[in-house]
Amino acid sequence: MSKNIAKLVFVLAATFFLMACSGQPLSTREKGTLFGGVVGAGTGAIIGSAVGAPAAGAAIGGALGAGTGYVVGNALQNSEIAIGHTQTQLASQQREIAAQRNEIRHLQMENEIE
Repeated sequence: MSKNIAKLVFVLAATFFLMACSGQPLSTREKGTLFGGVVGAGTGAIIGSAVGAPAAGAAIGGALGAGTGYVVGNALQNSEIAIGHTQTQLASQQREIAAQRNEIRHLQMENEIE
């Protein structure tokens, strides 16, 4: 009976993972959650099999791994967003500097003509 429940939980989890992967590419946060869940479930199943409960170990390990993966993935995604904002600001400042240099050259040329 418990083997059937474990199989059902596995099939449902696999279905949800596949459904979550459809559509747009995974974000860094989603990749971290997925990776953490898979590694946690595998580790939990191995540890759980040592004590005679691989399904429970996989479920607990998967949940803990997914939670940890979410936290790490979220931090990485927030860093990527911050870097993107910084690069956008830098590019804007570089364009402004180039425009100011052109204006200085233009003013210098006008002074030389006068």
